[in-house]
Amino acid sequence: MMNASNFPKTLLEAIKYFADRDNALAFMVQIHWPEGITCPWCDSSEHCFISTRRVWKCKSCRKQFSAKAGTIFEDSPIGLDKWFPAVWMIVNMKNGISSHELGKALGVTQKSAWFMNHRIRLAMKTGTFRKLAGEVEVDETFIGGLARNMHKNKRNKVSKTGFIGKVAVMGLLERHGGEVRTMIVEDTTRNVLQPKVRQHIEEGSNVFSDGHAAYTGLDDEYIHAVINHAVEYVRGNVHTNGIENFWSLLKRSIKGTYVSVEPFHLFRYLDEQSFRFNTRKATDADRFIQASMSITGKRLTFSELTGKEPAGYQTSH
Repeated sequence: MMNASNFPKTLLEAIKYFADRDNALAFMVQIHWPEGITCPWCDSSEHCFISTRRVWKCKSCRKQFSAKAGTIFEDSPIGLDKWFPAVWMIVNMKNGISSHELGKALGVTQKSAWFMNHRIRLAMKTGTFRKLAGEVEVDETFIGGLARNMHKNKRNKVSKTGFIGKVAVMGLLERHGGEVRTMIVEDTTRNVLQPKVRQHIEEGSNVFSDGHAAYTGLDDEYIHAVINHAVEYVRGNVHTNGIENFWSLLKRSIKGTYVSVEPFHLFRYLDEQSFRFNTRKATDADRFIQASMSITGKRLTFSELTGKEPAGYQTSH
């Protein structure tokens, strides 16, 4: 078991702690095999450790395996001494960290850092069947390049709304310390948004939205209150300030840190920002451990990441 008193509490301590190969391997074993080391090929618990290569050999099927097997680190030549500080940085930096900055900090190429960032975002993806309840704010936004920043030929093709080329994103925020959920949606029509509300929010909850017509008709299952932004932004406890604050954090991260995000990868950045928001009351160490506990049973190949093969990582929450 890891000694909590000696576990790092800051980034500098984390870098020093995981620079020790034994510390890094012991932590990896604990989160990967909390019930004891088992072979990923045959599930046997009979094995021997090859210290010169820091891998195990199964006594049953005779195959060798490393601590990275079956995790987001699998097949990566980058050591745990760099992987764990990378996880620490991306989950704890409020606005994220770009692949250029991560690469310079770890001494790896920008391409490797970009791949690392996306693998870690996969671990930050949280999924649950629990429905939001109590007081829930719902809203939608569009993320993408502004028409005025486009080349004239492309700008002429943009509609008067300015939303062509942007991605529609829906958000639901459970008030009073609850979680935020985000998802990419096809459009912001009633037929798209209302099923999402009913899927994610418990019947009978208080739902707060702006005056968007797509939310009309929610009164049959919810206590629905609307704030008309053309007139006011707050009326008692009727507002959508919480989810709008989240949109500000998200867009600041994308525009300030990542500068440009391809629509194909946007859902990964939503997962990243949602994770940090939902763990905002945790310590850096707790946030790191929570993300680390999710690295197993997930894998993201470079081909999946670049769209050359179907990914097992779905965009829906």
